[in-house]
Amino acid sequence: MPFTYEYPRPMVTVDVAVLLREAETLSVLLIERGREPFAGQFAFPGGFIEMEERLADGAKRELLEETGVRVKWLAPACFAGDPGRDPRGRTVSAVFYTLLCERPGVRA
Repeated sequence: MPFTYEYPRPMVTVDVAVLLREAETLSVLLIERGREPFAGQFAFPGGFIEMEERLADGAKRELLEETGVRVKWLAPACFAGDPGRDPRGRTVSAVFYTLLCERPGVRA
């Protein structure tokens, strides 16, 4: 089935907030963006979904691609989609979270 629709469509992205709890400390995993328009800024790992991909599967894939971290579960956290928040065009992000109890081996 072709993906056609008579109305303009936003881009759909996924982001993952990886929370790490060690003793009494809570940390979050961030990546540094390498490309414009946000090069050098910190963000949650994430990116664009594939056309036939479920949102949670896309979030796990992006997390693995960008950090080398593999997680078993994700839970939905929120959606971000304010018009004008991304200069590349209208973008809606599904944000997920996961909680880890030990520090993962992260690769850049």
